[in-house]
Amino acid sequence: MAVTFSDLHTADGLKALEAHLAGKTYVSGDAISKDDIKVFAAVPSKPGAESPNAARWYETVSAAVASRFPGKAIGVNLPGAGSAPAAAAPAAEAAKDDDDDLDLFGDETEEDKKAAEERVAAKASTKKKESGKSSVLLDVKPWDDETDMKKLEEAVRSVQMEGLTWGASKLVPVGYGIKKMTVMMTIVDDLVSVDSLIEDYLTVEPINEYVQSCDIVAFNKI
Repeated sequence: MAVTFSDLHTADGLKALEAHLAGKTYVSGDAISKDDIKVFAAVPSKPGAESPNAARWYETVSAAVASRFPGKAIGVNLPGAGSAPAAAAPAAEAAKDDDDDLDLFGDETEEDKKAAEERVAAKASTKKKESGKSSVLLDVKPWDDETDMKKLEEAVRSVQMEGLTWGASKLVPVGYGIKKMTVMMTIVDDLVSVDSLIEDYLTVEPINEYVQSCDIVAFNKI
């Protein structure tokens, strides 16, 4: 059953989307679907900090659409990126494109899956395989309530490597005046190991001056 919302150009429409996505990764089901693409196309830009669930979902779907349609403008507005281009065209194309090698956003029958796999296998010898990508939501915890969270974020984002792209972040109260930082990142699976990123970079000197521990909250293939 298709999931719909009122006008997503309005504050009420975004509030409804934010409430719907509480505790969910996608609009409907456990995997990205055409419902996500249709809703994504109707959202004019990435929701702000007042809608953390919708913002996280928006980045996840945006990354999936960008992966499916490389080189096309996708409406994600990451920190410091300025105004984002419109997302409607590529998102709409993703929603209606039923003839591509893999329909990532539709509900496929077993026959559809088999036919898609056969088409991919037939082209494997001439089409270069691209590395898979994943969208990761990370919890970064400070030592105590006296930790400078601005410096903590700067230290985390100072880690730069091929295949790693930092996304939006926010501070979340955990009690006793302590806040943790949740941060989105996109990784190229063949180039970046999240476990190694945490163990070899985020929890060692000099970053461990601010970071006590890191936990993976969500890990989704794109």
